Amino acid sequence: MALKNGADEPALERTYSDSRPIDVAIAKEMLREAKEIMDRLGVAFFLRQGTCLGAVRDNELIPWDDDLDLGSVIGLNGLNEGSIDRVVAAFRDHGYFVKVDRNGHYINAAMIKSSIRMDWACYRMIDGNIFHYPGIRLPIRLFTGLKEIEFIGEKFLVPNPPEEYLRIKYGPSWMTPKKLDWVKDVVEMIPEAAVPGRAGKFRQSLTSHVLWWRAGRLRVLDHEENPVSGANVVIAGLSRCKTNRRGYARFYLPCDDFYALVIRYGNHEEVLYEEKMAPGATYVYRPDPSSSSGRLGVLSQQ
Repeated sequence: MALKNGADEPALERTYSDSRPIDVAIAKEMLREAKEIMDRLGVAFFLRQGTCLGAVRDNELIPWDDDLDLGSVIGLNGLNEGSIDRVVAAFRDHGYFVKVDRNGHYINAAMIKSSIRMDWACYRMIDGNIFHYPGIRLPIRLFTGLKEIEFIGEKFLVPNPPEEYLRIKYGPSWMTPKKLDWVKDVVEMIPEAAVPGRAGKFRQSLTSHVLWWRAGRLRVLDHEENPVSGANVVIAGLSRCKTNRRGYARFYLPCDDFYALVIRYGNHEEVLYEEKMAPGATYVYRPDPSSSSGRLGVLSQQ
């Protein structure tokens, strides 16, 4: 099957605000192509997140998923940052647009072709664990002896045992298909304390209250565009705070990255699973009367 175009930065950015389901047939061809590239370079990778969930639970890609998810661990199976550069170059040679981001937990190569995003996350080992977005702690033993499965006519690797990986990632009801509610399950499993590799409470407090110009700010508005005082704002794996009488909450952000948030006030609650935020910037949250889940790119910059 010939793969279509849709391999540039605007196409990639659209995938972060438009949760359009993947074209399953094209996505399967992309997975096969990814395997061919990685195998040729001798780079071990595993299926992760929704791609792993669909392969293990359904023996099929999840039809409402909006991307493909691959993973590797830096320091296992000979993978180093030089290996990552070679893989990125190979995907670009095969017509993909690739954007590489680095943080304390992983190096992520966001690759797009045919308007379908494929994220290859290369995780850093921290205290015997790796951390999946948005702060899920996974023991490294799940990735030292990957399990081979048959999927879409090929052999792919998955964490071992995959059932434990999926339970940690998605919760005890991972076998039940959920189109939207799974994001709340994931965020609620992340402890309130900051995860390793990110600043602790003292540095967060210092940034939020003393070095305030480096803090992030979020203004919460209600359905009538009025500021909400006392709204609870939770940033998964980092902190929780409340809005002041003008509707503003101030918090620490370690870097320009994607974050998962929960916003609660009165009878209103919404989980924002993938919001791009940067230190020093101010954002505005506006609820949607017709939807309280599944929205992407909700925050606007003030």
